[in-house]
Amino acid sequence: MSTFEWIIALLLGAVALSALARRIKVPYPTFLAIGGALIAFVPSSPTWTLEPDLALALFVAPVLLDAAFDTSLRDLRNNWVPVSTLVVAAVGLTTAGVAYVAHRLMPDMPWAAAVALGAIVAPPDAAAAVAILSQVKLPHRMVKVLEGESLLNDASALLIYRIAVGAVATEHLTWSQVAPTMALALVGSVITGLAAARIIAPMMERVTEAPSAIIVQFATTFMIWIGAEHLGLSGILTIVIYAIALARTAPARMPARLRVPSYAVWETTVFVLNVLAFMLIGMQMRPIWTRLDTDVRWEYCVAAAWILLTVVLVRLSWVTFYRTTLRVLIAHNLYHPKDPKQVASPKGGLIISWCGMRGLVTLATAFALPENFPYRDFIVFIAFAVVLGSLIIQGLTLRPLILAFDLKDDDPVGIEVARGRAVAYRAALDAIESDPSEEAEILRLEYRAILMQTETDPNGGIASGELPADPLRRRAIEAARKSIFDLRTTEVIGDDAFHRLEEELDRAELSAGG
Repeated sequence: MSTFEWIIALLLGAVALSALARRIKVPYPTFLAIGGALIAFVPSSPTWTLEPDLALALFVAPVLLDAAFDTSLRDLRNNWVPVSTLVVAAVGLTTAGVAYVAHRLMPDMPWAAAVALGAIVAPPDAAAAVAILSQVKLPHRMVKVLEGESLLNDASALLIYRIAVGAVATEHLTWSQVAPTMALALVGSVITGLAAARIIAPMMERVTEAPSAIIVQFATTFMIWIGAEHLGLSGILTIVIYAIALARTAPARMPARLRVPSYAVWETTVFVLNVLAFMLIGMQMRPIWTRLDTDVRWEYCVAAAWILLTVVLVRLSWVTFYRTTLRVLIAHNLYHPKDPKQVASPKGGLIISWCGMRGLVTLATAFALPENFPYRDFIVFIAFAVVLGSLIIQGLTLRPLILAFDLKDDDPVGIEVARGRAVAYRAALDAIESDPSEEAEILRLEYRAILMQTETDPNGGIASGELPADPLRRRAIEAARKSIFDLRTTEVIGDDAFHRLEEELDRAELSAGG
């Protein structure tokens, strides 16, 4: 088949696999990993290649911006202790553990290359965990910890990765050389991300056509990543800061007629990038596998099993150590958490440990290694094996484990949605209260009915309006939208509740011809 035919077949196959994954309630990256492995052994499959330098920008930048855009600063701040320990300690310990095991298994492997392998397999993947967490009810705080970790651990892992790759290139790096690089990458990335959001946001506001606006969004994402990399900064951290800063003002700047198609395109793009990453890495497996002797194949498979075990055990050990340490500090009155739920239960700790599936970032960083990098074939093989193994073993068992533990909370997001909805529709009523027209009275009746439904069923949905589109409805929606924006700014509601209410108002605005 031609390249075009293969692309169509792979995309349709990925859609079928994702539909099957949803039906049996497993994360779709699990089936994508299996599909990528199978491609490696299809005799007539293509052998596409991609410039290693493009891998991170193409695969990671858009996916990371999409995740960071929905991140709640309030939740990150409230959970900064567990998130920071997972981002720094868990990633660092995993990198060190994998590097040690890899060097023991391959004594000739340079330490810098072993550290690079450790950094590649260290960060868990957001897509796999979110695919599971969206199917079951977990305590809100636990979900926020996992989302915060998956957003920031890529930055810490990629920082180690860049230093290790640089050490291989220069054959010698001292701490005096590394420290300034790390400081520049951290501080410079934060400043650059904030500056980019402040400069680009007003420019985006002037683009009022949906296709053009979406193209500008993607183009600026890649430009920021490429610019950060050229400046020697962390592309990941710059994108994360840029997206979080942009998300604070974007809802007020972007109308619903641009936001709704934009969100749909970004969601589709993230799926397609996951498909391409798994397929491209799968294609790299066949030439690697065919170049290996039978004994070496067995050696690689054994090494992959040991490293996968190391990745799982290090995370489990760290979470257990963290929980135990916090409980000891609390028992001796050395630590006083604002919320006792900050310390996860044994069941919660096990769930957090088991949400360590690897995915897109691991594949992209392995693919991004220079062609002449020492032990590149071994590293790419191990990276794909760890991704495949973690997605199959942990991905297929995570949901049954969560259901067995029956972890629940009082649905704080639902409570905030009800609170925000009440404020929003009271603001909408106030905006049209003085209008004596018959249309205004009909609209007031509709909004009062929504308020009554909110009071009787806080977690229930709202009925879509059937009134004609007119400026009156848009005026009311504008007032409601301003009220929920103010609620988020003052942190009365979090970003999860805000985005749910924003979606409701977007539907109402579009039905009103807005």
